[in-house]
Amino acid sequence: LLQGVVYSDDNGWDLVLRYQSPLKDYFARIGLLLIVDEPEGLAFVRQLSELEAPGEYGNLPRLFRRTRLGYDTTLLCVLLREHLRRFEEEDLDNHRCVVSQAELLESWKSFFPSKEDEVRLSKTLETAFRKLETLKFVTRLGDAAGSWEVRRILKARIPVSELENLKQQLAPESEPQEKS
Repeated sequence: LLQGVVYSDDNGWDLVLRYQSPLKDYFARIGLLLIVDEPEGLAFVRQLSELEAPGEYGNLPRLFRRTRLGYDTTLLCVLLREHLRRFEEEDLDNHRCVVSQAELLESWKSFFPSKEDEVRLSKTLETAFRKLETLKFVTRLGDAAGSWEVRRILKARIPVSELENLKQQLAPESEPQEKS
């Protein structure tokens, strides 16, 4: 849990469920909050915010580094979170949300100038996917076609309210219309 999210298909999931109460107590002593979302099949810890932390925890150092995501990775998070939202509303039969990189490229291109090189855009998308893979937001599927599973931690990290705010901030600029 200190290294990242634990999913229901990971080896440690049963241990997290079995020892949930002692784990919560342990992490609370060091200023961390254990979040176990059984319906979504994930567990993770996060640092208590200044408002959540009791007075005796006020001077604890941060145990987790905050990593600012660049424009590309933030944009990909927003696109994937939106894809996950639609998946949950429409596809009730499948448990895994899978997106192909080629399919997502069309949405990706709309956030960049139309004169941008498509090969370069494809490479920046691949780089953003790899960054999100290190954060365990996505998992590459075994095929060479560029399919990715969107992990449910993305839903916990970007709630719908924040998603709408980010979408407004990242909205593609409309190109000026040419006068005829």
